[in-house]
Amino acid sequence: MVDLAAAVLITTGTAFFIAGTVGLLRFPDIFCRLHALTKADGLGLALIALGVALMAATPGAVFRIVLIWFFVATASATCGHLVARYARQSGAGVVRHD
Repeated sequence: MVDLAAAVLITTGTAFFIAGTVGLLRFPDIFCRLHALTKADGLGLALIALGVALMAATPGAVFRIVLIWFFVATASATCGHLVARYARQSGAGVVRHD
């Protein structure tokens, strides 16, 4: 039963990664692309980490998985903020379809 729950979590997390990649390729401007990518990948990473943690053999392995998730989530948020800030400072505009 735990294996099934882990497989569902990992599969759902992978689907969020794919959705973020589609958003990166499909949306018209840097801000929409960045939003789609960071939000979907953040949730995808959390679901995959939870699924892998369910399959971990020891509490130490679970701790390492949570630690990796924390550092990657923090780095992702920081990098997303820096990219958006640089895009705004360089004059990248939002595409509007009026």
